Amino acid sequence: MFALLAAGLLFSAAESSPLLPVHIGGRTVAAADGSRSFGWPGVYFEARFRGTAVRVRFDAPADHLRLSIDGKEHRVFRAPGAVDVTIDGLLPGEHHVRLEKLTESQSGSSRFIAFEAPGGTPLSARPRERQIEFIGDSFTVGYGNTSPGIVCTPQQVHALTDTSQAFGPLVASAIGADYRIHAYSGFGVVRNYDGNIPDQNLPLLYPRAIPGDAEPKAAADPAWKPNTIVIGLGGNHFSSPIKPGESWRNAETLRTAYRDRYARFVTELAVRNPEARFILTGADLFFADVAAVAARLKPSLGTRVRTLRVTGFELTGCQGHPSLADHRRMATLLGDVLATD
Repeated sequence: MFALLAAGLLFSAAESSPLLPVHIGGRTVAAADGSRSFGWPGVYFEARFRGTAVRVRFDAPADHLRLSIDGKEHRVFRAPGAVDVTIDGLLPGEHHVRLEKLTESQSGSSRFIAFEAPGGTPLSARPRERQIEFIGDSFTVGYGNTSPGIVCTPQQVHALTDTSQAFGPLVASAIGADYRIHAYSGFGVVRNYDGNIPDQNLPLLYPRAIPGDAEPKAAADPAWKPNTIVIGLGGNHFSSPIKPGESWRNAETLRTAYRDRYARFVTELAVRNPEARFILTGADLFFADVAAVAARLKPSLGTRVRTLRVTGFELTGCQGHPSLADHRRMATLLGDVLATD
């Protein structure tokens, strides 16, 4: 208890204080009480205020969340359940607070309740001018990226995943952009890893407000107009052999189905996002298929579609996934492509 007090963390039954206008990065579902449920990776909440204290309220049954103040990590919340915490003793003046989701939740959701400024003055939130969206699988999630080795239990994968250190948030930070991440480990365009859950895939989940819930669908958001949409889907199709009973006779029919659905998916996204450019990424295993999809899209989308081959990773994260160094490399490669747009 004394350590918490010394750090300025007071679990509070605080008096009512001004609610802060919140800028949200990612899809959420609004409740009647003003709280926001969320489930996709990398969702974040930001606010500004003038004062010396901020109260943070949320409920995270399974997710880990990081709280930052003025760009510096203040605390990572790992214990499950409701949190009502006041950080005081800040220097007088303007401050920025950010709460971000680190872990992947394929079922269930967390709930953001409010930022408040006890004794302070709310300031308007500041969305960034540039917007970028990332669609993908475990590589985009940042699956097990902070692990010191490839052998991980499911519990360790959860604890060692930090989406904020995946390539998407890294490159978004570098270019000063807001971002959304619509990624789901193990899923693909038409086939999931090892043929799992054959009646679902990423294009099916994409319209959902929360990935594990069929309803509600994500509400239309006229403020979300991504300049760039980065898609990385393919590894889960081809990294495990086709099993008896799956829909494809062989690897060639799977590749045809992958290319057909991928091209349709990008076309659907392009119609909804007429200002967006697309970067389709792929590892050596399936980059030829990604290139074929891009070639198929060129007649209708022209220079709006580009490809990026990602190679040379050390893959020392959980179960052979990208490490933090790999994600930094990917962010650099992607940043180089974005710099030419």
